[in-house]
This record gives sequence, C-alpha cells and structure tokens, in this order.
Amino acid sequence: MSLSTQELSSAQTGCPPEEVVSVEQIDASCRWPVLAFFVSGAFWFLFSSVFGLLVSIKLHSSTFLASCPWLTYGRIRPAQFDALVYGFAAPAAFGVTLWLFCRLGRTRLVAPVFLLFAAILWNIGVLTGIAGILAGDGTGYEWLEFPRYAVPILFVAYVMIGLWAALTFRARRQQPLFPTQWYLLAALFWFAWIYSAANLLLVLAPVRGVVQLCVSAWYASNLLNVWLSAIGVGVIFYFIPKLTNRPLQSYFLALGAFWGIALFGGWGNLSVNAPLPSWIPALSNVASLMMILPMVCVALNVRGTLAGKFANAKANPMLGFIRFGAFSFLLAQAMNILIAVRPLNEILYFTYFTTAQIQIALLGFFASVMFGAIYYIAPRLLGVETACPRAMRSHLYLLIFGVLITGFALAFGGIAQGIKLHNAETSFPQVIQTTLPFLHFSTLGSLLIVMVGLNFIYNLLVLVVRCCRACCEGKSKAEVRP
Repeated sequence: MSLSTQELSSAQTGCPPEEVVSVEQIDASCRWPVLAFFVSGAFWFLFSSVFGLLVSIKLHSSTFLASCPWLTYGRIRPAQFDALVYGFAAPAAFGVTLWLFCRLGRTRLVAPVFLLFAAILWNIGVLTGIAGILAGDGTGYEWLEFPRYAVPILFVAYVMIGLWAALTFRARRQQPLFPTQWYLLAALFWFAWIYSAANLLLVLAPVRGVVQLCVSAWYASNLLNVWLSAIGVGVIFYFIPKLTNRPLQSYFLALGAFWGIALFGGWGNLSVNAPLPSWIPALSNVASLMMILPMVCVALNVRGTLAGKFANAKANPMLGFIRFGAFSFLLAQAMNILIAVRPLNEILYFTYFTTAQIQIALLGFFASVMFGAIYYIAPRLLGVETACPRAMRSHLYLLIFGVLITGFALAFGGIAQGIKLHNAETSFPQVIQTTLPFLHFSTLGSLLIVMVGLNFIYNLLVLVVRCCRACCEGKSKAEVRP
C-alpha cells in the first residue's frame, strides 16, 4: 500500500500528518518580508556600485566632481562601502537566512508582518546613515561610519529581525540540524554582539587612545571574516548539494570550517607597524594565518561535493554563482594570509592590496553567493519560473570579469605601490605615477560592477512582472469561468 505525499512528508520530518507544512505554505509565509529584503538590497547594490565607480575615477582624476562637497572622496568612499555592507549584504543575508530557517525547519515564518516592518525600518536606518555620511557627519571609523543618530534605528530593526528569526528556528519541525543552520544561527548572535559592542566603545561612549584602533580592527575583522563569512559559507554548504542533487561531502569538514571561522576570524586586520604592544599585532597575524583551517575545510568540502559535477556549473548559472563565490572565498583568505606574513605585511598593509582583498571578499565571495541564492529563492516566492538562464549567465560573467579586473588591478598596483614606498630614493609623486595604470584598469572593473547592479535589478523586475501577469491572468480566468 503506497503512502500519500503528506504521509511521506510526515515520515521524513517526524511530524504527524496534520502538522506537516507544505513547501507552498512555507514560501507564502516568507514572501513579502524576504522579497522586501531582496528588492531593497538590489537597489542599494546599484547605489553602491555607482558610488564605487565615482570613487575609482577620483583615485586617478582627483578634480572629478571636486566642487561638490557632498561628493568628495572622503564622503563617497564610506557611503559606497556602507551601502554595500549594510544596504545590500545585510538585507540579502537576512532574507536568505529567514527563508533557509523556514525551509530547513519545515515551518512557516513567524510574524511576517513584523519582519516586513523591520525590513522597512532597517532601510530607513541605512538611508539615514548614508545621508549623514554625505552631509559630513560620518564617525571616521572604517566599516562603522554611520553617525550616532542612525545606530539606534539599525539596532532596533536588527533586534526585531534576530528575535523572529530565532523564534522561527525554535518552531522548526525538522529537529536534526543541517550544517547551514549552525552557521546562520551563530551569525544572528555574532552581529548583535559585535555591532553593539563596537558602537558602544567607539561612537556612544568612545574609549581613548590606541584602544580605539584595536576595537576598530576587531570590529572590521569580525564583520568580514566572521559574520559575512559564516553566512556565505553556510549558504554555500546548502546550495551546492541542493543544485547538484547530492549530499554534502563531509559534516566534519563543515564543523571544522565553522570553528575555524569562529575562533580565528575575528582577531586579524592589525598591521605589524601599528602603535600597539608587539604581542597584539603578533597575535593578530597568527590568527590570520590560522584561517588556513577553514579555508582548507571549505575547499575540500566543495571539491568533494562537486566531484564529477563541474559541468553542471556551466549549465546552471545559479551553481556558477555559488562556485565562483567559493573560489573567491579561498582567494580572499589566501590574500589575507599573505598580508599576515610579517615581511609582506610591512610592504602590503597600507596599499591598494588590502582594498583588493576586501573587494574580492565582498563582491566576489559574498555578493556572488547571495546572487545565486536569490535567483533560486525569488522565483519560488513569486510562484513563477526561474529567471532567464541567458540573463543570469550575463550577470554571472559581468560579475566575474568585474571582480577579477578590479581585484587583480588593485592587488598588483598595491604590490608596486608597497615596493616603491619602501624605497627611500622614490618620491611620493613617483609612487602615484606608478599606480595610475592599475587604477585605470580598476575603473573598468568598477564599470562592469555597475552593469551587474543594473542586470540584477532588471532580472528581479522581470520576475515581479511575470508574477503580476500570472495573477492578472488567474483573475481573468476566474471571472469568465461559469
């Protein structure tokens, strides 16, 4: 006697049939808050990419838009960076996390209306912060430039998001945890901790002296190497098995990567020439070198899961995004390890090489993984077919070329810059002349990133139009039906 679909699902989840929630019900509960995060993130990504292009132009044409105080380099650079991190990366992470908690837990999203309000409040906070930076109210702390009046808005919004995400996780019906859930749940608590602590110690009740440098470096390292890395790696470990239709190679490797990120990711980013006791930069460099542990674990797990399936990455653009994100994670961590080697740190730390490493980590790793996840999730939320493979493939290629051109141009320019700066016979104008060709190439990459933002918004709008058209056709059929 064969089991019904509902009975089979209950047998797999361990729930009685009346408690089983269908995939359609899960997606319906997530629809509006998750889409709000995705759509707002897409527009902030375009905003950031346009400002990134202006920043790149200003590096080799200092008089460009110099007459407008709102568009000076010292304002548009932090505005571009914070729009990318808090305007795109954070909302994309929130949306993907909420959807994965529901799907992996076989449960509906808790309080979707409140989460929709939290998404709106988060974007109000980001808009307030960006406007404050452009008006000259930035704090001056890297990765934390939002003025103090924007911080409470973002923090309240995040408390709402984190609270209901945790309640959704607690309400799960699938009790055994998949590795992705380890990463995402830990990331919920990590951000609340590091963001509140850094704002308290740097913005609301500032500490004094060189302690500010330590706190600023600690926050930057935790934000990139712990919070964003945990979310990105967790999403990789979900979508590679999902898109290849095979199990994750090793839970033990996933666990090793998790603890490697948790233990060592937050203590890097200090120069050996920092005005601190020598043991602090030394400990920071050791922590950066130890990031080889999660790097190796991720590489082996991805390689083992994709074995024999590399052709699928070419045929499936979503898998291509995830695969490029995994490659960029390894590349960014390798660059971070190079910076941690003491002789190289003295040459590379205060150059464009560190900028290249951050660009590859944010755009190549995190953004690429989020694009692949959003292209998988959004059609299911809207109840339409997947975006056109050709359009997704053009998005993927623009992203790959944009990231690699920008990253390698700045990396090689940073190496040349560092060598010249350590030559006492070289004047500073000569150093600038040496880096100009590399900066011109990086502008080409920044232009491709702008095209990525336009392509992304276009593809999302196509999905929304398809959904509206399907709803209208459904209503028309219902009206003419006897």
